[in-house]
Amino acid sequence: MGLTIAEKILAAHTDARGIEPGDIIKVNLDVALSNDITAPIAIREFEAKSAGRLADSDKIVFVLDHFTPNKDIASANQCKMVRDFARKHEVKNFFDGGDAGVEHALLPEKGLVLPGDMIIGADSHTCTYGALGAFATGVGSTDLAAAMLTAQAWMKVPESMKFIFKGDLLPWVGGKDLILYLIGRIGVDGGLYRVLEIEGPAITSLDVSNRLTMSNMAIEAGAKAGIIKADEKTVAYVKQRAKRPYTVYESDADARYESITEFDCANIEPQVAFPHLPENARPVSEAGEVRIDQVVIGSCTNGRIEDLRVAAGILKGQKVARGLRCIVLPATPEVFLQAEAEGLIRTFLESGAIIGPPTCGPCLGGHMGILAKGEKSLATTNRNFVGRMGDPASEVYLSGPAVAAASAVTGKISSPEEVAS
Repeated sequence: MGLTIAEKILAAHTDARGIEPGDIIKVNLDVALSNDITAPIAIREFEAKSAGRLADSDKIVFVLDHFTPNKDIASANQCKMVRDFARKHEVKNFFDGGDAGVEHALLPEKGLVLPGDMIIGADSHTCTYGALGAFATGVGSTDLAAAMLTAQAWMKVPESMKFIFKGDLLPWVGGKDLILYLIGRIGVDGGLYRVLEIEGPAITSLDVSNRLTMSNMAIEAGAKAGIIKADEKTVAYVKQRAKRPYTVYESDADARYESITEFDCANIEPQVAFPHLPENARPVSEAGEVRIDQVVIGSCTNGRIEDLRVAAGILKGQKVARGLRCIVLPATPEVFLQAEAEGLIRTFLESGAIIGPPTCGPCLGGHMGILAKGEKSLATTNRNFVGRMGDPASEVYLSGPAVAAASAVTGKISSPEEVAS
């Protein structure tokens, strides 16, 4: 019996032989990631149990991105702890201030995560890197502490589910729409502790940015990882960024899957996920009359330059609806610079949007876009749980950048076709 991409990567990173789903194995890590919320817990555990040395400081990555720029005294102290630790242990991959961006956009951009890698991160959306053909998964802070001590992690080998997207994409449809459609079909627990292996002609047509969006939200179906085979586009993306060798894996023709599902993209129009779960996805044509108070364009899901280009293309020459706040957060400094060079920042400002620094901010209800009681936001973020972006009596709707930008113009959830010239 052949192996899936996930099984090949796990096998290459363990001394165990003949692995199969359900086995508990110890894997050697290529990258262990944490941020300003989860790193302090890991640091305290590390310092309580270690002799004071990281197993391999080159494999540790810290990104201060959730409550930064520091929103209050507590977050300032959290970040100071990480800064002090990174300095003491000479962690070279430490990103703060003007060097920092939203972690899951920053690491691929910096070439720190690569095809064939075994990656853990103390953040659930670490699964983003599966879009590069890596095995990447979120863990708890204590698991991260153990990785800091050993450069290893324990893992149960997951089953894999294959999803094949066939046909041509409809106008304005991107990776966010495809993954919301998938989650809408299988539910938020439909991939529980499985690998979602995503492929098909429609996926091949997507750029790396849209693939990163899809893998990013694998966790919203409960998945352990969301993997897309590395192809020519992937290699072209990583070749100019990679700081070390990498290996491209693909599933064997006789690999075993728990299930195989095909989707026809002719049936997938731009999607909107209604409160309070990502599985509540429906076509934008069926959204009805939903007035909104805020639009957020950004996050680790849709804050890359390709997302900003889509949004700016719709907002150019338009005005944000009166009484609506449109917040645009480029995901990294490089994205911000590119957006400025292309005139996108000017377009956003002229439309009446608010431009913020690279930060997770409003996505987790942290800062820079908190909702009041009764307010509704449409966001290109990845979660819309109760209270996710502010008051428990607020509501969050999810979409891609095209629907978000169009809705910022109309003041209600709208199709891009309603405003695009």
